[in-house]
Amino acid sequence: MLRTMNTLAFDTCFGACSVAATWRTPDGVAGAYRFERLVRGHAERLTPMIGEAMADAPFDFQQLECIVVTTGPGTFTGQRVGIAAARALALATGAPVGTLSSLAVMAYTAAVEIPAEIAGKVLAIAVDARRDEIYFQCFTAADMMPLDEPHLTTPAAAARLLGGRDVVAVGSGAELLSAAARDQGLVVVTRLPALEPDVRAIPRHAVVPGSGLPRPLYLRPPDAKPQDGASLARVP
Repeated sequence: MLRTMNTLAFDTCFGACSVAATWRTPDGVAGAYRFERLVRGHAERLTPMIGEAMADAPFDFQQLECIVVTTGPGTFTGQRVGIAAARALALATGAPVGTLSSLAVMAYTAAVEIPAEIAGKVLAIAVDARRDEIYFQCFTAADMMPLDEPHLTTPAAAARLLGGRDVVAVGSGAELLSAAARDQGLVVVTRLPALEPDVRAIPRHAVVPGSGLPRPLYLRPPDAKPQDGASLARVP
């Protein structure tokens, strides 16, 4: 799965929670995996799922060589759950942390699920972010190289970025992107509308452990804002 073993990877950014503990074997790489679709409750499920995967692995937490976490985009709660867990494990074990965007992991997941359908095309990840916006990123299907950075935009603006390329869109915002493309005289094929990031699909070369603690990739400011004049004065 990943360049550095023994590895623990997890994602909590959208509508699922996924965990992968992987290790070297004489024949290559083996792993223990967990995946659950969740509307809510990521904080309650992540720790048990990590425990289950690690119980199936032939190494313990102190033998971790790399922790991998998705940093976003995603729900604010989901991003914080994963980042907090990665930071806590890194501080407890001393293992370095590697990061990926949730959209990159979705691209890797799609490449595993529908490889023939995206071959030779541009793979567009589109996740419904509400408010007539989508989280959006494109990859070349041949090597999963990103063509842009993850960003928050309208379906119409995202469609304009596609030009005349041969595109397959996946994710909960794929139909929104396809409809906007039709309005512009473009064709975008849609697949896997229920796709979620699954960390078992991360390829071996994809993650390089970093030297610091991970930070969330927030693409939208928080909805909750302090009321003007409602904050308490700081005690000196």
